[in-house]
Amino acid sequence: MAVTVLVPTALQKFTNNQATLECSGSNISELFDSLEEACPGIKSRLCDETGKPRRFLNLYVNSEDIRFLQHTETPLKDGDEVSIVPAVAGG
Repeated sequence: MAVTVLVPTALQKFTNNQATLECSGSNISELFDSLEEACPGIKSRLCDETGKPRRFLNLYVNSEDIRFLQHTETPLKDGDEVSIVPAVAGG
């Protein structure tokens, strides 16, 4: 099963400067593991020590925020697109 992952510029140093990756996983948690396998070191930037997404990251599956779906248990299917979007703050 192929899922397209859109990687923000700040994390592309872990992906050999690739903005998109093809990974697999039946849910977001499994996708994190697949990303780590393909790009060692990236999971610690995405997840805290409990495996939950870091607070400053927003994750979307086909433009739907996973916080309003099933969080890291959000199911994925072939052809889905997962966007990793760093939170922006300022004033």
